[in-house]
Amino acid sequence: MEGVGMSARRAMQPVEFEVDGLTVRLSRKRVKNLNLRVPRGGGLVEVSAPAYMRTADVERFVREKRSWIDAKLAQAATSPAALAAQATPEEVASWRAVVEARVPVLVEAWEPIMGVKAGKLAYRNMTSRWGSCQPATGRICINVRLALYPPECLEYVVVHELCHLLERGHGPRFKALMDAFMPDWRGRRAKLR
Repeated sequence: MEGVGMSARRAMQPVEFEVDGLTVRLSRKRVKNLNLRVPRGGGLVEVSAPAYMRTADVERFVREKRSWIDAKLAQAATSPAALAAQATPEEVASWRAVVEARVPVLVEAWEPIMGVKAGKLAYRNMTSRWGSCQPATGRICINVRLALYPPECLEYVVVHELCHLLERGHGPRFKALMDAFMPDWRGRRAKLR
């Protein structure tokens, strides 16, 4: 019985293959349609397809969408995320200096508005998060890569992390707090994607 479960899980693992020189990561899922996505860092195309669909049909779909894919890959190659992936230590240090200069001012401005008090502020070059908060200590860590984005994005992340001092999760109460403090937060967040 265990062997059946293992093979079913293996069948659901993504597989990679080439289509006209383009790397495609295919995930078989319980979906009705083919879905295509170019990740933020670019470099490949992610496709989710129904389990029953033939690989040849997926390849044809990718070929049909090639001009869209190329445009998205070009956009991803010049994005802040792509620039950050190739940064030198000197560039990272300059981002850190910018973020370290701006964050305390933002925290100081937002604390009385939100009725919170942050603890230690920390700064890191992170690849998968914009910030983090430890509500128990009030420690807030901000990604130095935010220096590559418009200033309103940094302010959004600061408010987001301060909001975690009032609500730990990202549920309805958290979203209501964000709506109350920063009504345009969704638009600011969209600029980070």
